[in-house]
Amino acid sequence: MEFLFVLGIPLLGGLVLALTGHRRVAAEINAVFSLLTFLAAAVLTKRIIDDGPQRFFDEQFFIDSFNVFLVALTAFVGFTTSIFSRPYMRIEHEHGRLTSGRLRLYHSMFQMFMFTMLLALTTNNMGILWVAMEAATLTTVLLVSLYRTAASLEAAWKYFILCGVGIAQALFGTILLYFAAEKVLGHQGSALLWTHLDAVKGQLEPTVLSLAFVFLLVGYGTKVGLVPLHNWLPDAHAEGPTPVSAVLSGLLLNVALYAVVRCKVLADGALQSNLASLLMMGFGMLSVVVAAFALSRQKDIKRLFGYSSIEHMGIITFAFGMGGPVANFAGLLHMTVHSLTKSAIFFAVGHAAQKSGTQVIDNIRGLIKVSPTVGWGLLLGSLAILGMPPFGVFASEFLILTTAMKQQPWATPFLLMALGVAFASIFGKVQPMVFGDTTVKRLPHPPALLPVFAHLVLVLVLGLWIPPYLADWYRTAAKLIG
Repeated sequence: MEFLFVLGIPLLGGLVLALTGHRRVAAEINAVFSLLTFLAAAVLTKRIIDDGPQRFFDEQFFIDSFNVFLVALTAFVGFTTSIFSRPYMRIEHEHGRLTSGRLRLYHSMFQMFMFTMLLALTTNNMGILWVAMEAATLTTVLLVSLYRTAASLEAAWKYFILCGVGIAQALFGTILLYFAAEKVLGHQGSALLWTHLDAVKGQLEPTVLSLAFVFLLVGYGTKVGLVPLHNWLPDAHAEGPTPVSAVLSGLLLNVALYAVVRCKVLADGALQSNLASLLMMGFGMLSVVVAAFALSRQKDIKRLFGYSSIEHMGIITFAFGMGGPVANFAGLLHMTVHSLTKSAIFFAVGHAAQKSGTQVIDNIRGLIKVSPTVGWGLLLGSLAILGMPPFGVFASEFLILTTAMKQQPWATPFLLMALGVAFASIFGKVQPMVFGDTTVKRLPHPPALLPVFAHLVLVLVLGLWIPPYLADWYRTAAKLIG
């Protein structure tokens, strides 16, 4: 029953807001649907932790400790983003950047976007997973192009073309996976069910599966934002509304990486070699290094943190590529703290850009004087994402680094160099934005930044102390993925 609510509430929300999304109460309706989705996800999470993995609807849906953790995280960040978007999108509408029709499109597509991500996370069918990822692409194209400016339409088109090419590669990989599976599982319709594939992964044809994994990694890796197929991501972040940037960085990249990890489990079992691990470590490390050096050249604040997302997804991909209980645990923890921190940063950046009327870094100065809550939110969020102790990003990065020193010593200098360059680039740009001189007067009304500080408090807590039940949850999920 809880599972039905997790998928049914955002789907219903999308339909309701397609009719009422232009009304003044639309933002509140959006937040209520997001809250109900989060509550349903919390109940489902408790059930999975208490009773173990569950299958639904003739095994078409499967939920275990790995994906229910991402379902809970997705529902929570979706809820806090809906709270943030309430005043943010209203101001955009009042300033004439959005018409009532586009506001309705935003609210309905926000709920449909949540539905497609939750569908991708919970399905047991690798074919439905591909369909859900393609549907998520289409909903985000509409969200990225919401302002209908030349730049936003170009960003949406680039996103659609690049991710369309990527998702076509993933489709070919899925077909190859079915080709390998049907020889073992037959034509009964279970050849694309992940649980069935996992049970017979040792019998799958290694040559076909190695080729399938390459296509699946390139396809879903495009959605993760892995170099060299990353060019859509900074543009989509810069030109779309800020709440869309928050859910893109905080959620969609995780969902795409989840698909890659599920495929890696099958490849590891079939190949009896470390091909999948080497590919993930290679793409992950390349993404970390390229993104770190690209940060110093950015002049747009949202593009800056878009490249930061590429860097952190590279770190997580590298961690899952190394594998093992510690690296997987660190990857899951980094997924959590990156989602919470990056969405908090985009909330603060959204208010800063909205108040100053620009996203150009050099034109945003003295936030601490103009709006202390925005200034502190951006500064603390930046320190958190840069891995400063005692924030949770430090804990996960420290675990990944120490594991790399032991298992993959060649990677350690590259990781340390990239983290150092990223720290210098981001802190060097954020510090004058927060503390620089400004002629702008202090804002008469402090913006509502409860979601920013709620996220940062959670990241701080996870850096100081991981609750035992959460640590057990991570350990169970880490074992499930090898």
